[in-house]
Amino acid sequence: MPAPSKYPAEVRDRAVRMVNEKLTDDPALAVSTACRLVGEQIGINKNTLRNWVKHNHVDSGMTPGMTTDDKQRITDLEKEIRELRRANEILRKASAYFAQAELDRH
Repeated sequence: MPAPSKYPAEVRDRAVRMVNEKLTDDPALAVSTACRLVGEQIGINKNTLRNWVKHNHVDSGMTPGMTTDDKQRITDLEKEIRELRRANEILRKASAYFAQAELDRH
């Protein structure tokens, strides 16, 4: 389970929007520079803000990468696989146990 977020979603969305606006206003500006400027303005660490912007750009399709939805889906599927493997192991052991019990009766 991920750690609780230090910043509310509204603050995160507003900060990302501010960085994107800075990048639109000045196309020559680097993402890290825009994050530093906005971060200083609203009191958020530039690296935290850069990560948010990076995730936003991937989720919106601006840059290639695995979206947040895809990551969540993979996590859910991996959890389901672990549960199914565990259930299969239990069924395999139960089957062997009952098969042995049947042989012992004869």
